[in-house]
This record gives sequence, structure tokens and C-alpha cells, in this order.
Amino acid sequence: MSSNQLYPFERNRYYPGKMLTSADFQAEQNYHINKGRFLNGLMYGQGIICGMGVFSLDDQSILIESGAAIDGSGRDVIIDASAVKKLSAIEGFDSLTGEVARLKVRFKEQDVHSVYSVNHKEDDKEYEYNRISEGYELFLADKSELDEDLGFETEFLTRETIFSSDNYVGELMMPAIVCKGRTVRMVLEIRKISDADVRLTCRGILETPVFVTAEGEHEIEIGAEDVSLKAGSVLRKEYWVKVEDTPAIESELILRSGTAAAFEDETAINTVPHFAIRVKLSEAAPLELVSREIGKTNLEMMEAGLPDDSIPLADIKLVRTSNSYIIESITEENVKHYVMTPSQELIRNDYLSYYVKPVELEKKQQIVERAGSEPRHRQGGDFSNIATGTLEIPLGRNAREGDIRYSGEIAHGLGSGNVYVDIGYSFLSDDPGMGANQKSTIYGNPDLFSYSSQKLADVETAVKVLNEKGSFVVAARLLRSVEYLVLTFRWVAIRFPSGDDMELTEDYYDKSISVDTPTVIMGTKESHFFGVRFNNMKAASVTYELTAPGSGEISSDGIYTAPTKEGVYEIRIYCTDMPVICTYAYAIVRKKMIDDKTGEEVSGEGTAG
Repeated sequence: MSSNQLYPFERNRYYPGKMLTSADFQAEQNYHINKGRFLNGLMYGQGIICGMGVFSLDDQSILIESGAAIDGSGRDVIIDASAVKKLSAIEGFDSLTGEVARLKVRFKEQDVHSVYSVNHKEDDKEYEYNRISEGYELFLADKSELDEDLGFETEFLTRETIFSSDNYVGELMMPAIVCKGRTVRMVLEIRKISDADVRLTCRGILETPVFVTAEGEHEIEIGAEDVSLKAGSVLRKEYWVKVEDTPAIESELILRSGTAAAFEDETAINTVPHFAIRVKLSEAAPLELVSREIGKTNLEMMEAGLPDDSIPLADIKLVRTSNSYIIESITEENVKHYVMTPSQELIRNDYLSYYVKPVELEKKQQIVERAGSEPRHRQGGDFSNIATGTLEIPLGRNAREGDIRYSGEIAHGLGSGNVYVDIGYSFLSDDPGMGANQKSTIYGNPDLFSYSSQKLADVETAVKVLNEKGSFVVAARLLRSVEYLVLTFRWVAIRFPSGDDMELTEDYYDKSISVDTPTVIMGTKESHFFGVRFNNMKAASVTYELTAPGSGEISSDGIYTAPTKEGVYEIRIYCTDMPVICTYAYAIVRKKMIDDKTGEEVSGEGTAG
């Protein structure tokens, strides 16, 4: 392929008495021609401006419509009139070996208008061509032999592989730099790399520490169900999130441990063990980021990334016989590349209005109340604050009378200070007098309700309130053996501020933070994002810190990485500007072992006291 370089530009310098030769006139033409082509390529790129449709007329002939395009050197390629061609008469047909041929067009110059050269010398030609006609040339090439990886590498997008096999590859990609306070798109790209007839199903939960969905969540369920693609085809699924306005300068998106799975016809394929994609956070506006990235592309990079000077028009699938051929189908989709010209902007916007509704992408985040240990608050008076939630205490299969079991540490969300916590035993009642299948809670001795036909667990409970931490632990002792595996309790916390707390009440009254999942069980070196919910307050910057050395690592945006040693590790989380508003999270770290029978990873056994 000839060089696409049209510069440096050099033009004639005229002065009195200068004798002009054919070389000077040629330089004059080259200057203006190359300047125009240079700007064409730089401003518009390579592709079709209009027309150049390809249609099948019969089994062996095609119609190419008139149209205009710009090639890789910025030259105008004009098909001035629609042309009918026998496929076998197009250049390159005899060299085809595959079933699919790519039809292309390229710029072609031709010398025309032969005239007598008046002042020719003895060694010169007697006749010369007086004009150069700019035209085009059609040709065919095997699609399988074409290099489809066009363009140069860019640092704008970052991408990481989630799963791969001999048939499919799944990657997640997004901008390497995102804008604080703005929305950003992530794309799950599934590519088929084989001809095998295999269907794919993949899924996983992506944890997004500084990104929130329209519903206010810090996690996204990604994946695709029952995908069937042709070789070389790509399926893209988009996910929109908003970047929080945080002081952090970078963050990670991670797949929650144990959620990533991919199957081909119900057979599991390999997923990345510890997937993470790192992005930088910027205060710049999206237009500034994009302009900066495009502006970094120098001329050498542009030249290296340009494809050849030809312009693809269509893929033609052929059925060959012993001495002939049949055109089976013609495909233009994903073959043609179009140039966006200003003259078409009004029409383009009008057509797009039929597909795009002018709606706001960023939905207002709402505070979502969840069941479980997440506290719910209501104002109970001038000096009271109340929170409630549920908790579970696992008993195991061998629980006997007199055994004591403990809950994990639970953040009540009312902050540090004097807090009263009471708990009641929760169960589904089938007593007709109380209402069939109604959920009930008994505070105190369950034996007093012995008239119920349902056998209730008889337990003695106690609550230990950790005033400085803003949390509590529940202990339960069985007064008789039960067959239950889990005891469920409803807890109620009441905070009565006094002394120094009275001054804080005015600023922090009824405000708290809580962790989405206060306690997680994970393997060594695995990562987990501790998402935070803001109760009765606007979202604010939070700080994460480990309460003991050797507890692993915690990033500024809440991604905890477990150490190599088993144990229970504590993470303190507090509002950066209001440290009094804090909570705690716990990571139970266990080494993973291999099951001798199944060969699969299983968590090591262990109990927490």
C-alpha cells in the first residue's frame, strides 16, 4: 500500500522573471489537492457520505448505486451513475477461495484526452494525455483474509475479561476516567469466536462502590440468558450508573465473590477468579475528557491506524457449482462505514427523534427501606430516637437445653451513647384466635402464651449494648431442646441523649448510617464492597478504617480485601465530616478447601462465638 502522507505542504513562490515549468505547475496542483485531501481525512474520516447501495439483480449480477465517499487518503470517491456488473467480471473474482466475498471500491485515476506535444524533443513522447480523470474501481476480496481489527489502540476505554472459553469471550468495558456527579455507561460485550452451535448463559453481581444505579443501589446484576450467536458476532448489554461526588481519585468495580457464573449448554466454563476493573475519578466535564483524549492522537498514530484506501460496500455470500456460481445473499449491515457530514445534521436529528425520547437519564434516588437488620427510624419525641430491625441467631443441628448462642454485632444506627435495646421472639402464628399464618412477636417469656397450639422456642435472652460503637450483641440460652436451626428476633432500640449528647442532638438527631451487609463470610484474599446507606440524611462522604493491624486492606471507597489469615475482622465506617455518625462491619475470613468428591471449592468450617 502506498503512503497516505500528504504533508509537508510546499507551494510555489512567485517572483518577477520566474520561468514556470511543468514541474512548477504540478507543484501548484499538488499543494491544493493534498491540502484538500488532508482536511477531508482529518475532519470527516474514511467512509461513505451517501448512496453506494448494493443489490442483487439475479443469481450472477449486482447493482451498485451512485454515491460519494472519502477514502483513507482523503480522496473523493465518486460513483457518478448506478452500475450493473456481472460478479465474475469484477476484479479479484478469479482469486476468491471462500464462500463470502467482500465488495470494495477504491479511488482510481486515468489519463485521458490524448494531444500532440508541440514542443517535444527527440526523446520525448510525440503524444501526451492532456487530462487526468478521477474515477473509481470495484474489486472483490475474500472476507476471511481481511484484517478486521481496524483502528489504533486507545486508552479511553478500559476493559477486563470476565469469562472465556473456546466458543465465547465476555468482557466488561467502560471509560478509564469518569466524571464525578455524572452518568457513565458500562458495556458487557459477549463475542462468539467459534462456529460451534453452543448457547451461553452468564451472570454475576457487580459491586460499584462510588457508582449508584437509578434505584440508589451500589450493585448491578449483569449477564445474559440463553445467548446464541454466529461466529464473529457480538452481543452488547449496557448498564448506566451515576458517579458519586466523592473526594476519592480512583475506584474499583468488583464481581461479588461467588456470584460469577457462565454456562455453555448447561456446562460451566471458566470465569475470572477475582475480577476487578479500576477507573480514575475526575472533576472534569465529559466533553473536556473526550476532547482531551481525541486531541492526544498525533498524526503518526492516525496514519498507523488507517485501513487501506478501499471502502467496503457489502459482503456477498456465494454458492459455487462445478462451473458456475450463485449469489445467495448480500449483506451491508456492519460492513459499511458512514461519514457524518454537517449538511445531513438536520435530517439526522429529525430521524433520531422517532427513536429517542428526551427523558432525563438520572433518576432521583429514593431511600429504600429494606427488611432485615437495617434500622428504620421514627421520631418519638423531643429527646428520643427509635430504630428497629430483625436479627437471626443460628443454632446448628446439635443445639440442646442450656446451650448459649450469640448473634453477630449489630449496628442499631442511633450512634454512640446511651441506648436501650430490647428484643422479642418472632414467629409465624397458626393460632386461629390470633389469626392464621400471621407474623407475631413475643417480648418476654413465650410460655405465657402456651395456649397456642404451636410449640414455641423457650429461650432466655440478654442484650449487650456497646455504647461507644453504636451497636449491640444478643445472647440466647435454650431452656429446652428445640429442632429449629435458626431463631429469629425483632429488636427495638431507643436512645435517650443526656449531658454532652444534648448538644449533638440538634445537629445529628435522627441521622445515622448503616451497612448493606454488616457481616460477610469470604475467602482469603477475596474482595467485598461494604456499601453504606444513609438514614434520614443526605448522602455524604464516608471514611473506612480497620480497627486492628493485620486485618487486611480497605480502600477509600469501601472495597475490603481479606488477609491470608483466617479470623473475624472489624471495619469502622464513619461520616468524614461528622465522625460521631458511624457504624461497624465485620468480615469472617475462612480459607477455601477442595472437596475430594466434587473437586469444587468449599468454605472451611468454623463457628463464631
